[in-house]
Amino acid sequence: MVDQTQALAADPAPANSTFGRLTEKLPPHVWFGVSAVFHYLGPAFAVLLFPHVGVLGMAWLRIATAALIFAPLTRPWRTFARADRSTRLLLLAFGACLAVMNCSFYLALDRLPISLVAAIEFVGTIGVAVVGLRSPRNLAALAVAVAGTLLLIDVRWSDDPIGLFWAFLNGALFVGYIVLGHRVAASGAGSGIAGLGAAMAIAFVVVLPIGFTDALPAFFSPLLLLAAIGVGICSSVIPYICDQLAMSRLPRASFALMLSLLPVTATLIGVVVLRQIPSFADCLGIALVVAGVAFHKPANTD
Repeated sequence: MVDQTQALAADPAPANSTFGRLTEKLPPHVWFGVSAVFHYLGPAFAVLLFPHVGVLGMAWLRIATAALIFAPLTRPWRTFARADRSTRLLLLAFGACLAVMNCSFYLALDRLPISLVAAIEFVGTIGVAVVGLRSPRNLAALAVAVAGTLLLIDVRWSDDPIGLFWAFLNGALFVGYIVLGHRVAASGAGSGIAGLGAAMAIAFVVVLPIGFTDALPAFFSPLLLLAAIGVGICSSVIPYICDQLAMSRLPRASFALMLSLLPVTATLIGVVVLRQIPSFADCLGIALVVAGVAFHKPANTD
């Protein structure tokens, strides 16, 4: 059966705010598009900071930035206190997933090309989409999107088993992020992004013992600290907020299929940030992915 996603529970205050009205007015595909742009933009800049703050230090700074920004906006301590036991366990699982996923993602990027890490990350999402998509049209759309993704990224094996371990762990946790993210969005864990704020605070605590020491050099260099904060905002705050706003109104299977756009944004970011010009095969892959996303029909959400 298709796992249907319910709208995020909203308190009267957020619902009447300008931001609340904006989140309801814009279609979920717009929020996903914004998330897709920032999903690899932040990590692309993060790789440049690894020599200065370490891999796990950068992961901690990324999560710490997001947690500190979310805290005054979502009051995670209040969300956690008001939640029932099952919702608390869900938030703990989501927070732990965010923490380990971010660490494994950066550990993989430190050893493997971003294209290979992205390819492995996407493999797990195919299984999520296949479970939920039942119509011939959606299966065909998924096939087209997958073909485009494989052509675009050129999945290849590496002789670095440790890097592959972190990449596959990140891919598995990314599936967990999709599943748990939908459950948090449907659980009514506070209003709007309150559930995400609580999970990010939990992730901050999980990563603190292993990343804080490596991150210390950033606190003695204002420029380095600002750069790390910028990476944190681009990597965790913007895409995760947009993901939650999209998840709250899209079925899990449809969201998973739209994730096939991520290789497209990775290629475009490679052009803009890294000056990597795509080949004809890359352009063809982009076209196939976009066609698959445009052709698919979201499942009913009622």
